[in-house]
Amino acid sequence: MFDFSRLESVADVPRIHGRERPGHVALDFDGRTTTYGELDIHSSRVAQGLIAAGARPGARVGYLGKNCDRYFEVLLGAFKARAVIVGVNWRLAAPEIAYVLNDAGCETLFVGRDYYAAMEQVLPQCPGLKTVVAMDSGHRAWPDYAEWRDAQAGADPMLPIRADDDVIQLYTSGTTGHPKGVQLTNANYLAIFGCLSSMPIGNYEPDDVVLVAMPIFHVAGVNIGLLTLAQGAHAVILRDIDAGEILRLIETKKISYAFLVPAVILFLLQHPRAVATDFSSLKNISYGASPISDDVLLRAQKSFGCEFMQLYGLTETTGGGTYLAPEDHEPARGKLRSCGRPAPGHQIRVVDGEGRTLGPREVGEILIKAPNVMKGYWNRAEATAGSIRDNWFHTGDAGFFDEDGYLYIHDRVKDMIVSGGENIYPAEVENALFGHPGVADAAVIGVPDEKWGEAVKAIVVKKEGTSPSAAEIVAWARERIAGYKLPKSVDFVEAIPRNPSGKVLRRELRKPYWEGRDRQVN
Repeated sequence: MFDFSRLESVADVPRIHGRERPGHVALDFDGRTTTYGELDIHSSRVAQGLIAAGARPGARVGYLGKNCDRYFEVLLGAFKARAVIVGVNWRLAAPEIAYVLNDAGCETLFVGRDYYAAMEQVLPQCPGLKTVVAMDSGHRAWPDYAEWRDAQAGADPMLPIRADDDVIQLYTSGTTGHPKGVQLTNANYLAIFGCLSSMPIGNYEPDDVVLVAMPIFHVAGVNIGLLTLAQGAHAVILRDIDAGEILRLIETKKISYAFLVPAVILFLLQHPRAVATDFSSLKNISYGASPISDDVLLRAQKSFGCEFMQLYGLTETTGGGTYLAPEDHEPARGKLRSCGRPAPGHQIRVVDGEGRTLGPREVGEILIKAPNVMKGYWNRAEATAGSIRDNWFHTGDAGFFDEDGYLYIHDRVKDMIVSGGENIYPAEVENALFGHPGVADAAVIGVPDEKWGEAVKAIVVKKEGTSPSAAEIVAWARERIAGYKLPKSVDFVEAIPRNPSGKVLRRELRKPYWEGRDRQVN
């Protein structure tokens, strides 16, 4: 295992492996491979290009595109330039993309071919954006990434880097309708490296081959890629979630490790190629971001024949929290509904509304203290102060510990919906619905869904004298928010239940859909 004490910052990742293992494959994407020696040089060129474009320490650099090998060149180059990568969710609608870029103050943006048209639409709304680089060439106005990169000097700038320098800024959905930028630092990443590498998910050897499948605008996607490179292993990058392609890569690339959300594990099990796929190279599949059903988990263990490990964490904790170890996946242990015990370096409490620590089986809010808890929310001092108190991060999730110290997620203190591993806040969807001329009132809840875990449902009160259809309301919202946030169904009611202060009684709305279930998340 790589000795992480050798890293003074994440910028050292390509330097050390580029010097010591220059010929070993670092990145493997769509028939193109990049060695650690090449990755070190390419990232230095990116750093020089950013500096030449005016990037100062702390400058925000946007990335809007599907997973690819060159993203990690940009990421590591930004680290070397003391800049901060802002991962933009490519599933967002154009107004949402503009909000993220403007909120972060991005001056440089790297954009993939799939989003050239979207960025042409958004660009006039982003006056601070000075430089746009086309990752896949072919744009009439923006420089081609490879040409732009190779025109820069190849010398590493070797800028002094501090532990509390921001290095990655990821956006999470907001309870008030706007996403918040989570500031993750060098210290956060060095801490999470040490944590993950001491568990089966990340104790990689140089000859291990790791599948980087989750989107890189998610903490899970970027973390698995960075953890792989930090240990000098071989990262196979998946552009899109495609069950058939994942099965092909597992067999042909001899994948050792992968992190997948439960919905993707289900897709693999349902694919006709699964019964004939050779899974013998797999050592461990880790999963998280949403709960998994016992049935899917047991079928996956039987089909894939490798160890499984569950992770519970948040963007705000750099993905760290709890883990359910492989040995706890034995059904006889009775822990499959748990998300495990605190990960190394993590303290976790369950508290009541007064902040008092609760005993076994008592449900309260889950709090996390760890060196990988975020610095804060970008330019949101009040939100930061509300979430981090006395160095404890308040997750907004409700749960309890059992007598053996295993944590169980019971519900959410916040109103977040988790659908296919994506976090969706009702306020965002409701904001999109309220502008419809036929909507007098609306509330959004998550309801059980066998495929995605939860599905978004809109509860709508029609304006007097109007008769909008469900399809019309969804079409209206589609122009304003990302597709994955759209209601999958719309129910019309006479009135939305609210308390005396006007707050939607969301539990009352959810109750009939979750009747008979032992937990209020799926």
